Amino acid sequence: MELLSEYGLFLAKIATVVVAIAVIAVLIVNLTQRKRQRGELKITRLSEQYKEMQEEMSASLLDDHQQKQWYKAQKKKLKQEAKEAKAKAKAGKNGDTGKSRVYVLDFKGSMDAGEVSGLREEITAVLTVAKPQDQVVLRLESPGGVVHGYGLAASQLQRLRDRHIPLTIAVDKVAASGGYMMACVADKIVAAPFAIIGSIGVVAQVPNFNRFLKGKEIDIELHTAGQFKRTLTLLGENTEEGRQKFRESLNETHDLFKEFVHQMRPALDIESVATGEHWYGSQALEKGLIDQIGTSDELLLSLYENHEVIGVRYQQRKKMMERFTGSATESIDHLLMRWWQRGQKPLM
Repeated sequence: MELLSEYGLFLAKIATVVVAIAVIAVLIVNLTQRKRQRGELKITRLSEQYKEMQEEMSASLLDDHQQKQWYKAQKKKLKQEAKEAKAKAKAGKNGDTGKSRVYVLDFKGSMDAGEVSGLREEITAVLTVAKPQDQVVLRLESPGGVVHGYGLAASQLQRLRDRHIPLTIAVDKVAASGGYMMACVADKIVAAPFAIIGSIGVVAQVPNFNRFLKGKEIDIELHTAGQFKRTLTLLGENTEEGRQKFRESLNETHDLFKEFVHQMRPALDIESVATGEHWYGSQALEKGLIDQIGTSDELLLSLYENHEVIGVRYQQRKKMMERFTGSATESIDHLLMRWWQRGQKPLM
């Protein structure tokens, strides 16, 4: 009995130590996650990348003797630049190139426009440092999605417009429906020749399983307070009155969409383009939906000579489960994109 008692006491001590270690580990993990919860801004000096690319290409085209001379001159140049940077730092002018800045953001939108959480952080960061002579370029790719999500994304871009910071949106692939709602906020829209533009319309579809359930002798009861709390349902029996109200809501949303686009681009013949159709870049230019044909690469290369081009990206740290579910969501979005490209229309 004494042996068993001592053994039990030993196990209790071990269990206490294990629990204590586990509690400490959980606290450390929670504290770490809290610190990382907000995410972080990643700044990329694109001007320097373009400059390095240009220099590497120039050097590679020289013969061996010329390359040696070039590298020697380059070494001398870098030494001089470091000396000048040190002098500027002492004078309190560290990082000041004297050039206006172009802040480059990216928005690759999903159906729920969840990327707006990062966009709002990026725009807030830019607004804290932007000067009147600076500007923003947003590389946009989105087929649209839920109304409230893209409405918020457009409102975030409106913050730049309200502060009189020039905004250019570059579309290489697609800015349709809710994506175009974002694009039209810009002072200038640049799109590639075959980029998909427009689709100023609203669509919704709801499957109904009521007949199937009736065949299986399954009753569905739906109780609401308010005549139109539910217009169409998945399981209950839909009424013509509910369908009519649902169509009215769609038309009201479409009218708000048209009004917003017309407000942003008053010269646009809104009735001729708000049919839900989409056009390619060259066609969109003729209709006034965009301002210039070109790719985002051409646009940034044209700016980097006279401006300091800086990439700004907000990266949210994700837990392992969020990474997994995020990958699954992204796969679904890619599938929806393929369906859309085969003729389906986005939600908005």
